[in-house]
Amino acid sequence: MSYLNDAAENLLGMSERQVIGRTIESLAQPADELVKLCRRALRTGLTIGLRELSARFGERELNLHCQAAPIEGEPGLLLELFDTDRDRTIRREAEIAAQRKLSRQVIRQLAHEVKNPLVGLRGAAQLLERQLPGADLKDYTRVIIDEADRLAAMVDSVLSTGGAPVPADFNLHEVTERVANLLAAEISPGIELVRDYDPSLPSVRADQSQMIQAFLNLARNATQAVGKDGRIVLRTRALHNHPIDGEQHRLVLSAEVEDNGPGVSAELAGTIFFPLVTGRNSGTGLGLTIAQDLVSRNGGYIEYESRPGRTVFRMRLPVDGTGDAA
Repeated sequence: MSYLNDAAENLLGMSERQVIGRTIESLAQPADELVKLCRRALRTGLTIGLRELSARFGERELNLHCQAAPIEGEPGLLLELFDTDRDRTIRREAEIAAQRKLSRQVIRQLAHEVKNPLVGLRGAAQLLERQLPGADLKDYTRVIIDEADRLAAMVDSVLSTGGAPVPADFNLHEVTERVANLLAAEISPGIELVRDYDPSLPSVRADQSQMIQAFLNLARNATQAVGKDGRIVLRTRALHNHPIDGEQHRLVLSAEVEDNGPGVSAELAGTIFFPLVTGRNSGTGLGLTIAQDLVSRNGGYIEYESRPGRTVFRMRLPVDGTGDAA
C-alpha cells in the first residue's frame, strides 16, 4: 500500500502512516478475495468489481463493495472501497442523538425529583433524633441522615457534571494518559492495560476535566467488565469527514476503550446510555449517562459496539469544538 486518502483512513480506522508499505494480506483478514480482485485487475488491465466483501481491517469488521482499476502508465492499482453499512451508520447516529437529548432531560428531572424529598426525609430524621431517649435508638436515625446525605451528594454530582464546558486547547493524549495512570493504580495485576495511540493527532478544543471524567467512566466500566483477568486497550484515532448530529466535520478525534469482557447484554443494548440502566447489581446506572452528557456538551458523542470477547466504547470529539452551554 503506497497511499491512503482521508475517506479510506476514516473507513478503515487507520492512518496513512500505519499502512504505507504494508501488503493487503497484512491489512485485511481474510484477504483472499481482495487479493484475487487486485491480481485479476492487474492481469486483465480492466476495472474489476467485487460486492459484499466482509473483512476485518485492524480493529474494524467491515462490509464493503470493492473496485480495483489499473492506473494508466503506472505499475500500481487504484483500489476503491465503499462502505455498505453507511445507511446503518447514519441511522445509528440519529438514534444516539435522540438518546443523548432524552437522557439529558431525564437525568435532570430525576435528580430534582429525588433531591426534594431527601431534604424533607433528612429534616424529619433530625427532628425524630431529638425526641428519642436513648443513644442506641439514635443510631437508626443517624443511618437515615447519613444515607440521605449520600444520596444528596450523588444527585449533586449528577447535576454538577451538567455544567457549561470551559473549553481549552489540549492534546487528547493528555486525557487518555491521565485515565491510564488512574487505572494502573486501581486495576487487578491480572488485567493487561494496552495503549494504542495515533501520535499524529492535532489538538482538540473542549473542557479537559469533563473529558477526563467521561473517559474515566468508560474505562472503569471496562475494568468492571473484565473482572480480575482481562485486557483493556486505550486507543486514539482521527476520523476524516465524519458526521455528528447530521453535520459533517472535516476532522473528528476518537478516544476509545476496548475490553475483552462478556459484552453488553442484548436486553440493555438499546438503553445502555439511559439513567439507572445497568447490568450490575452494584451499579448505579449513571456512569454512561453522565459520560454521554459530558461529551455531548462538548459537541461530541459516545458510541459503542459489543459482542462477547470484544466491546469498544468510542468517545468522538470534533476538532473545531462545537460544545453547547445549555
